[in-house]
Amino acid sequence: MLQRIDAFPLEESVTLMRAKVLVVDDEPMVAEVVSRYLGREGYDVATADDGAKALEMARSWEPDLIVLDLMLPKVDGIEVCRTLRAECQVPIIMLTARGEETDRIVGLELGADDYVVKPFSPRELVARINAVLRRATVAPAISPDGTLHFPGLSINAKGRVVEANGRPAELTAKEFDLLFFLASHPGQVFSREQLMVHVWDYTYTADTSTVTVHVRRLREKIEADPVRPQYIKTVWAVGYKFEA
Repeated sequence: MLQRIDAFPLEESVTLMRAKVLVVDDEPMVAEVVSRYLGREGYDVATADDGAKALEMARSWEPDLIVLDLMLPKVDGIEVCRTLRAECQVPIIMLTARGEETDRIVGLELGADDYVVKPFSPRELVARINAVLRRATVAPAISPDGTLHFPGLSINAKGRVVEANGRPAELTAKEFDLLFFLASHPGQVFSREQLMVHVWDYTYTADTSTVTVHVRRLREKIEADPVRPQYIKTVWAVGYKFEA
């Protein structure tokens, strides 16, 4: 279902013209409305109405972002997300008709970059797509060599490549954004609400469990011991900081 009231204004001058977005939803009205809004924003849009078609199109069409419904025939959205994450790092925004926190956490744990709960405003979805793509393709200005170096960790913003403990770390687009933002401000403590604003482009009213999940996933990928993290530290009752 879609909300009739567009509660969120469209972002201006952030859309990557002709970026390819694959919309996966078995509700024809949802797919049609979302496609129309994205087309109006300048995106190249394709649709799939089941999980099997979604995987086929993701592999052949190679979209820049996927809007993926959780409840799909043939292959459900969870399995589609799991399969895609094993093959590539394309940004994924999950749609779910269920508002329970556990459903959102499962999607984020599998590597989804964001989620939207139905019913939703199409403009809100477009704004989130804009934000995810902008963060995935535009890196902040850094040193000329394009890399942040720390003991046992290097973060290359130009290539969006991370090496931890001598091995490449396969990060999702949002995981990279979060790590790069924290590493660009070593020693500075950020609350979860602040990270939602700076990394996700959301307001302070957003669900901060997204941050908690991404921090946990990041630690699993870059820390030698995620239970005793060296880089991303928890500041109890406040938030997180990066220690060089």
